[in-house]
Amino acid sequence: MIVKEVMKKPYAVDKDISLRDAAQIMSEHNIGSLLFIQKNKIKGILTERDLLKNFGQEENISAIMSKDIIGVDAEEDAMQALELMKEHKVKRLPVLEEGKLIGIVSLTDLAANLEEMEGNFFFE
Repeated sequence: MIVKEVMKKPYAVDKDISLRDAAQIMSEHNIGSLLFIQKNKIKGILTERDLLKNFGQEENISAIMSKDIIGVDAEEDAMQALELMKEHKVKRLPVLEEGKLIGIVSLTDLAANLEEMEGNFFFE
């Protein structure tokens, strides 16, 4: 199974918005992360955890988002995505095709498809 088969639609903003606005977008779309993109490049990712840790602060997303983004190719094997998550201690990976963002895959997305994936990632 490849990453493209389990990824979801990414939600992204192209300007530095407030944490309140980000929380509203995430709540309205029932998503756990929001990507910040400028000039077709991923500048960072904001997660629910980032919002909770910074609750009540009057910051913009650029002040608290993770900036060292690890992405995965859309055609990569899903097990490789799990390995990347494990190695980098992240729960979400932007999915890229020819260097452009086309999706996002989470640990939950992969776990939901574990039976269809080869190997025994969690029990090695």
